[in-house]
Amino acid sequence: MRGFCSILVVLAILGSVRGDLQMGFYSSSCPKAEKIVRDYVNEHIPNAPSLAAALIRMHFHDCFVRGCDGSVLLNFTSSSGNQTEKVAVPNRTVRGFGFIDTLKSLVEAECPGVVSCADIVALAARDSIVVTGGPSWKVPTGRRDGLISNASEALSQIPAPTDNITILIQKFANKSLDLKDLVLLSGAHTIGIAHCPAFSNRLYNFTGVGDRDPALDSEYADNLRSRKCTTPNDTTTRVEMDPGSRKTFDLSYYSLLLKRRGLFVSDSELTRNSNTLTYINQLLQGSVANFFSEFATSMEKMGAIESGATGEIRRNCAVVNS
Repeated sequence: MRGFCSILVVLAILGSVRGDLQMGFYSSSCPKAEKIVRDYVNEHIPNAPSLAAALIRMHFHDCFVRGCDGSVLLNFTSSSGNQTEKVAVPNRTVRGFGFIDTLKSLVEAECPGVVSCADIVALAARDSIVVTGGPSWKVPTGRRDGLISNASEALSQIPAPTDNITILIQKFANKSLDLKDLVLLSGAHTIGIAHCPAFSNRLYNFTGVGDRDPALDSEYADNLRSRKCTTPNDTTTRVEMDPGSRKTFDLSYYSLLLKRRGLFVSDSELTRNSNTLTYINQLLQGSVANFFSEFATSMEKMGAIESGATGEIRRNCAVVNS
């Protein structure tokens, strides 16, 4: 019996070292950690609701490269030898880094060197969606912060707004996410905003001859050209991805897809595959509560990608420990 107990202790230690995810991972080492994150989110996100979309996007981009390991947070340093994910094209419009840095400082003040930046990103993404009226989901913790961040990996692995359905399916499959996950996780666009360069080719030069994307509703395209992205080179204007419902986590994004008013090519492409289109119709025929439940399941799957099992607990989210 004593030998059996010893084995259990060893396995528990190994599990901790590997960073296996579990609910309440910090219940003994930093019992207030999750409450610190939640309280700060609850205090500040209502005054800046657009950050909820930014934080869930940050979590998404982090998880798609080397798993959910906080590598998207790293700044470039001359000693690293390469450009980090943060400077890759998909991440140049990612916001919320200062918010995460503040959360890290609050948690560090309570429990120095215990809680990873990767876990803080995952918790903040969930809590920010909840405080804006969206769904909750389980966030097991125990991730470690990665030591490698490579811009080329971010460019090749993060789904792009210009990706067609074949590429989207492959990029999700590479992360053990299926067609249903693709449709559901795209639903986060219901509270998203976009910059004109991500879709302006659909308005001004879709095939290189000054044409529009015929898959985009013409009235919607005219409105975008005349009131939003008024020049092909507009790099500052931000556009709601779910006009009229941007602050509400609901099903209207999917209704817009069927009206050919998805902003990105990647949105429009969801209606061009019979299986993804079936999922969209099933969501629209169901309830918001069902959407919340399904979305939560896909977020839990995404949050477990490669689990962030190796690395360290960074003292500063933007740099590896020296």
